[in-house]
Amino acid sequence: MRKKLTLAVSLLLLALCVGEIAAQPQIIAHRGYWKTDGSAQNSIAALLKADSIGVYGSECDLWLSSDGVPVVNHDATAIANDEKITLEESPLATLKKVTLANGESLPTFEAYLDAFEQCKNVKLIIEFKTHKAKEREDELAKKVIDAIHRRNLCDRVEYISFGMNFVNRVRALDPSAKVYYLSGDLAPEALHAMGAAGIDYHFNVIYKHPEWVTSAHDLGMKVNVWTVNKPEDIEKMIDLKVDYITTDEPLLVREIINEKK
Repeated sequence: MRKKLTLAVSLLLLALCVGEIAAQPQIIAHRGYWKTDGSAQNSIAALLKADSIGVYGSECDLWLSSDGVPVVNHDATAIANDEKITLEESPLATLKKVTLANGESLPTFEAYLDAFEQCKNVKLIIEFKTHKAKEREDELAKKVIDAIHRRNLCDRVEYISFGMNFVNRVRALDPSAKVYYLSGDLAPEALHAMGAAGIDYHFNVIYKHPEWVTSAHDLGMKVNVWTVNKPEDIEKMIDLKVDYITTDEPLLVREIINEKK
């Protein structure tokens, strides 16, 4: 009887340890792994470097050029030939003149996917940037999702956006795709009703509503927080048992996760 009890206790402890390990968050490199030599935000190098360090995901931001080409950049504006331009109002020929901090040209989404197909570890976390017209957003969503399907990359891609139109368009175009909402103004119950995979909120929102982590998990949803760079905030988000941490400091987050195991 004593041996059976000892075995039962050992199995319980093992299960608890496994559960604790499983509860550790995954890491998403914000705009790729760009805070390293030879890299830049939203560059192809940042994507490849994120893959090289074995994080869960590498995030990128998408706009639609004025002539209908999806391109990768965070800000709504950029500098081309010393002139400030607006991405969604500029044709691809002009956008190609934009040079990133590491010397790369501003990449098209197709070029980004060419590089992503060579990646072995990361998922691509695609943020759709909100545009001035709904029709432009619809066009961007369709072109991007069509490209993902054409390349058979559906299982390796997730979507995020501040725009509810994009959340709804992704759900309509690919009901099996994972899409997360960024704005932080809706409780998990509302997003669950819309078919979102989870909440993806700034960590200050989760500080104000820590109960949303449990609510989301009770609904079978995931929780991501962004952009978490300071050790104290990283530790707090780990303690709250979020599923993903989006960060500009992926190696620091990994170090803290390992210390807390």
